[in-house]
Amino acid sequence: MTRTQATPTAATGTVPPDLFGALRQMLLRHGDGLLVVHDTDQHFYANCRRPGANGKAQFFAAVKRSGRRHAFHLMPVYDFPELLAGISPALKQHMQGKSCFNFEHWDDALLQQLQALVDQGAARYVAEGRL
Repeated sequence: MTRTQATPTAATGTVPPDLFGALRQMLLRHGDGLLVVHDTDQHFYANCRRPGANGKAQFFAAVKRSGRRHAFHLMPVYDFPELLAGISPALKQHMQGKSCFNFEHWDDALLQQLQALVDQGAARYVAEGRL
């Protein structure tokens, strides 16, 4: 498993927030129910630990870094679109497709909203016996 640490910026000497690490951590909070397939400094991918009705692994979520862009895929919002009813317009602007959110910059408010969405989605999966 390869992990990289944030390095201080030349201009400020402060360590910028690790966006990939924060997005990854959102998913690891539900680690007991997850089967991690990929976990590198560029890609985190997790299936539900319990197989789907067809006996195959069911995708739960993934984070993929590509340059400055971070794609965050969350399957529960695809399965339960009503979870998106309460999201802010600001978070909605980061959506691409039905279950993907794209981020380039750290934003505390958006990450808190996304964490709440992940938690709600995980709770729905638990209630249905998927996690």
